[in-house]
Amino acid sequence: MADMMNEELQENEVYTYTLTDEDGKEYEFELLGTCEMDGKTYYALTPVEDNGTEEYVILRGEEEEDGAVTLVTIEDDDEFDKVAEFFDDELFSEVDYDAE
Repeated sequence: MADMMNEELQENEVYTYTLTDEDGKEYEFELLGTCEMDGKTYYALTPVEDNGTEEYVILRGEEEEDGAVTLVTIEDDDEFDKVAEFFDDELFSEVDYDAE
């Protein structure tokens, strides 16, 4: 299943990506983490201008013929749910919601 979470990320290093929506509008995202599952790499990203929310998006990396990686939307609900559960556990499992 998942065998990697942030292993390639350097501590205190911020990785940002510029993503373009279907209308051509660009948005800046910060990388929260990556994981490899079933031979595919997934990216959890949060908007740079997140306005204090803990929302994030999950995209799958697909390697192009020239070696470049394109981030794409996960269309399959089962695939998305499986990856989302992993990221939720990894990114937010240490949060103690009862602590004040």
